[in-house]
Parts: sequence; C-alpha cells; structure tokens
Amino acid sequence: MMTQKTATKGKAVVLLSGGLDSATTAAIARQQGFELYALSVDYGQRHRFELEAAARVAQAMGVVEHKTVQISLDTLGGSALTDDIEVPQDRDDAAIATGIPVTYVPARNTVMLSLALGYAEVIGAADLFIGVNAVDYSGYPDCRPEYIAAFEQLANLATKAGVEGTLRFQVHTPLVEWTKAQIVTRGSQLGVDYGLTHTCYSPNDQGVSCGRCDACQLRRKGFAEAGLTDPIAYQG
Repeated sequence: MMTQKTATKGKAVVLLSGGLDSATTAAIARQQGFELYALSVDYGQRHRFELEAAARVAQAMGVVEHKTVQISLDTLGGSALTDDIEVPQDRDDAAIATGIPVTYVPARNTVMLSLALGYAEVIGAADLFIGVNAVDYSGYPDCRPEYIAAFEQLANLATKAGVEGTLRFQVHTPLVEWTKAQIVTRGSQLGVDYGLTHTCYSPNDQGVSCGRCDACQLRRKGFAEAGLTDPIAYQG
C-alpha cells in the first residue's frame, strides 16, 4: 500500500494511464494531501494492458473513485499507438530526442485533460494532475510547460465554474522538469509499487514489455541511473 499521506487539501483529479509517470504523479498528489479521483482513458490504444495497470495502481493508491472513459481515437488513426504503424524499436538516445515520433497520438493530452476537466467540474475539484515530462520524453508537443499553461488558461475560460468563479482550476505537472531517474527515485521514496505499472508501447499477447520501444528504453534507463531494480519483466 502506498503511504505518506498528509492532511487533506480537498479533491483532485489525476489522469492515470497505468504507466510509471502517472503512478508517481498520483503518489505525489496523495502525499500532498489531496483526495484522489483517478481518470483513465480507453482511447483505442494498442497497448491496452496499461488500462489493467491503471486499475491496479488506483486500488493500491486508495483513490476515492476510479473512472475509465472510452473514446475511440483509433478511428482517427495517425499514430503507431492507434493505427497500423510500426512502433519504433532500438533507437538510440539521439534518435529518441530528435523530432516528434510516430507514437505521438494527435491531440491525446488535450482530449484527456478536457475529460479530466469535465470530471473535476462535476465533483467540485479545482486541481488536476498529469504526469507529463519535458526532460526524458520523446518529443511530444503536448508535454511542454507552455502547453500546460495554455490549457490551464483555457480551463478557466471554458467552464461554468471558471466563469462564475466557484473554482479556479490549476493543472499540476510535478514531473515536468525531472529526469526519469529522479521520477523513479521519488516514487520509490513514496512507496510506489512499479511492479503494478505498464509502460511498453509494444507488449506481447501476455502483456510482457518488449524492452526495445522508446518508452521501455527510457524506463530502463531511468531505473539504471537511479540505481534501482525495475520490477517488471521484459521479453529480452
């Protein structure tokens, strides 16, 4: 069971993918004293094992409520995660850090944050947490601080609660400037069980991570640099 909860600050909606970053973000929000309402999104992703991981993490975190919303971004395609496009493997650090990869899902974070915003307004939560990261990341434009700032402004302009002043929405990105090693280290300190998480973009039919896609490589590098053992299994 994940620990280190402090005095409550009220409700917060946490976007929970089931991956390493979102689990750490949820642990940080919990440690800060928020009552967690977790939201996962079934958007037609090929790596659907992450939704099972999200349910495991939510249970371990002791969230007040965990909702999964279904929205079929795979009908639009345009990404290796939602379309018949090969997931890149065995890329070196320079390649991972260059350009926007084919695993980028068009408008994914905008859609997810919009759903989280709607959920937050319904339950009366002013705080949204998302595990975006602009350091050890694969070039996604919707993981940058300037994007988050723009969405936060939008959230307060586009909602009844924002216009009437009953809520002032804030989007929290505690991991945005951390390396993957720093994320893993902090999560471990907070008691995150990373064995419950799923990161891989290209798992096998049993959900075992490939160890070779960008996501797996960044994860493995993070654990190695943190001097910690990654508890999940890999195909190779």
